[in-house]
Amino acid sequence: MRKTLALTLIATLVVGGCGTRLNPFNWFGRAQSAPVTASGETNPLIPERAGQSMMRRNAPYTGQPVDTITGLTIERLPGGAIIRVEGVSAIQGAYKVRLIPDVEASGKDVVTDGVLSYTLMAQLPERAAVGTEASRRITAARFVNDQTLAQVRTVRVSGARNSMTTRR
Repeated sequence: MRKTLALTLIATLVVGGCGTRLNPFNWFGRAQSAPVTASGETNPLIPERAGQSMMRRNAPYTGQPVDTITGLTIERLPGGAIIRVEGVSAIQGAYKVRLIPDVEASGKDVVTDGVLSYTLMAQLPERAAVGTEASRRITAARFVNDQTLAQVRTVRVSGARNSMTTRR
């Protein structure tokens, strides 16, 4: 047994030190660099798809107002603030929760008479259980910059049954 172990150890050291194909360190060879043949201005990190984008950007948002708004906080940050809203959905399984500005002509936050108003919306599944209130809680947040906040005196968030406001 000792002779077999000694011979195996010696054979391993001899094979490991040579440049033959028996050496496991030589199985894949050395890495070699090759230039990339790029056709035009393509980014190799973005996959190419024939005639379709990766996301449907023109699909309309089909969310519904969340049943009840339970909390509204504004957290100051350098450069602006985060408006965080908590709500309770009518049924379990709400997804794609968004805090959408009430006046969305330009897609940006619009301040009307010092009031910045939003609606908390979510998409609901077709079939779901009602469940407990804890299982239906949802949260959404939105960053608002200092330029917009300079015009704001009141922030209002609406749901299907109620709305909450906070003032400076």
